[in-house]
Amino acid sequence: MTMVEARLTVGQVAGQFDVEPGYLSAATCGVAPRPAVAALRADLERWRRGDVDAGAYDPVVSRTRAAYARLVGVDPGRVAIGSQTSALVANIAVSLADGSEVLVAEGDFTSIVYPFLAGERLRVRCVPLAELAGAISDATDLVVFSLVQSATGQVADADAITLAAAAHGAATLADTTQAAGVLPVQAGRFDATVCHAYKWLCAPRGVAFLTVSEQFAGRLRPVAAGWYAGDDPWASIYGSRMVLATDARRFDVSPAWQAFVGAEQSITLFADADTPSLWRHATGLGDTLCAGLGIPEQGQAIVTWADPDGSQLARLTAAGIRASGRGGRVRAAFHVWNTEADVRSVLAALR
Repeated sequence: MTMVEARLTVGQVAGQFDVEPGYLSAATCGVAPRPAVAALRADLERWRRGDVDAGAYDPVVSRTRAAYARLVGVDPGRVAIGSQTSALVANIAVSLADGSEVLVAEGDFTSIVYPFLAGERLRVRCVPLAELAGAISDATDLVVFSLVQSATGQVADADAITLAAAAHGAATLADTTQAAGVLPVQAGRFDATVCHAYKWLCAPRGVAFLTVSEQFAGRLRPVAAGWYAGDDPWASIYGSRMVLATDARRFDVSPAWQAFVGAEQSITLFADADTPSLWRHATGLGDTLCAGLGIPEQGQAIVTWADPDGSQLARLTAAGIRASGRGGRVRAAFHVWNTEADVRSVLAALR
């Protein structure tokens, strides 16, 4: 798709899914679009026949990397691949000097927090997300936060955080796992981002990405380097002579082949989409639900409300609605396949 071609509409993207009504759990796990299912089935059939060529997966990985780069607005050379966000974050954590201050948001997802706590050699300071920008000081080395909070769906004030970080010489790491695929993301505004693609990007689990600026990459140690991080991976599978890629690929972890077969289709679909319209669609449904529940509009794709005893989630589940519960709250996630009928179903189940 060129710059002059029209982006895919909400309806066109939704038309690639066969999701049962009432699935409001993209924040937990996305669902596969038809092209991903077809590609996976064809690949499994080749595997069944013993018609597998390991090298043939390289173009799949390359195209997936490029599609993700296009989605988040960076050059593919700034994208590294992996299988889990915590492993990619570990490259950053281990590269910080002992005693460095890492500022994190209270209640954030532990995959972007634990790597900095492990080893107890860094000073990790936690503050509420709303106070994150104001808490950055000249002593802060790295600010770590999810662009969209997993538990609550709250969207971080990225403008305030990045401006404050720049003013104090601190680097930024944003987790876009709950954002990419529904919220427009410009990864280049942060020093680094991580994303696991099995949620809003609807890829198989086992496909994750790290984006890193050229300047920040120079500060990182590729501690997970293996053969796929080599400048020429197939010339890097044996021996002690290490020649790593010169771009972000030096942080690559070798790919889960079958997972990338499905991910290529899913991520390309969302890279081709008009993401602002996806966000308007999802948040519009979320606000409609808020109005029906009699709670303030949240302007989020993930809507949460108090459910301390889990009874409301149980009523939704009994009605065949797939939502989730986090921290004593119901969590309903609206994605491209959801409609106002899903909102009506939730309200009916809770009456």
